[in-house]
Amino acid sequence: MAALRYAGLDDTDSEDELPPGWEERTTKDGWVYFANHTEEKTQWEHPKTGKRKRVAGDLPYGWEQETDENGQVFFVDHINKRTTYLDPRLAFTVDDNPKKPPTRQKYDGNTTAMEILQGRDFTGKVVIVTGANSGIGFETAKSFALHGAQVILACRNMARANEAVSRILQEWHKAKVEAMTLDLASLRSVQNFAEVFKSKNMFLHVLVCNAAVYALPWSLTKDHLETTFQVNHLGHFYLVQLLQDVLCRSAPARVVVVSSESHRFTDINDSSGKLDLSLLSPSKEEYWAMLAYNRSKLCNILFSNELHCRLSPHGVTSNAVHPGNMMYSSIHHNWWVYTLLFTLARPFTKSMKMKSPSLLPPHQFPKKKKNICLLL
Repeated sequence: MAALRYAGLDDTDSEDELPPGWEERTTKDGWVYFANHTEEKTQWEHPKTGKRKRVAGDLPYGWEQETDENGQVFFVDHINKRTTYLDPRLAFTVDDNPKKPPTRQKYDGNTTAMEILQGRDFTGKVVIVTGANSGIGFETAKSFALHGAQVILACRNMARANEAVSRILQEWHKAKVEAMTLDLASLRSVQNFAEVFKSKNMFLHVLVCNAAVYALPWSLTKDHLETTFQVNHLGHFYLVQLLQDVLCRSAPARVVVVSSESHRFTDINDSSGKLDLSLLSPSKEEYWAMLAYNRSKLCNILFSNELHCRLSPHGVTSNAVHPGNMMYSSIHHNWWVYTLLFTLARPFTKSMKMKSPSLLPPHQFPKKKKNICLLL
């Protein structure tokens, strides 16, 4: 009871009051267990009621969860400057039904990244997110960082990337985040990024290929390839190839490629049904921005599918995901018509927080036309 009074939780329910010699504790992810100091044993069920419990909600304002050198969880009250091993949420526990719940969809279109990761600890995991200075890339990077992962924001614009790092650190000053330069429109930049990352001698557990452009006017990169194709697909393809050995060494690891449902509205075969490589990086006369985007997203899925086939035996999985129909983001800013369309549709779209690509179920890959990644 002294520990309860210290944490401000001395008002207890008589039914749940523990017998002498028992103590209530919590795990990192919020499950309650009971320690019997007399018999030196622990159990999940309450010694009097037989119920299982878990703490509900987030920690009170000003509280933070830490782990001591022995791996035991303790709690810091920064406002009143005190420390306790007693979870302050124990006054608000809820009963847990040990029976298997009926089968249902665990997440839906309104689920946020923070809700999906709730209770998970990514301490020691290394994550790279491309295009992480805004949109779903930023929300993905932030969600991983706030759950303990070491996150690298791989971005072309370092000023915006550093600003994104600062925003994450404002939410949690202990977050492990850094920005590194990556311009997918330059294969040399991709190579430099991979070399610098490898020089750090770090593992790589999650690689999120998120960066993309949309509705660009026709242009060629420094590598003389159409920009949409190189940024959305080929740059990521090259990045994965360069980091493939690190991913395998870090297994279990995961590659997540952000694609789009629009991949269904295009083709990369000619009239005879054979693969037409000229469609991937078309000339100015044959270029249409929407088709270029759709083809790049189809390449994403075909690449992810083949990558999974090749690397899954080595402990590296690959998933392609569709983040949401008409999801509002800054990707449409290159033409006023698209800006108007997205603005009108905004009330009916998902927010950035509702779909973070690395946390979604695998995309259902098309079974045909999957030979593209063998030819690139």
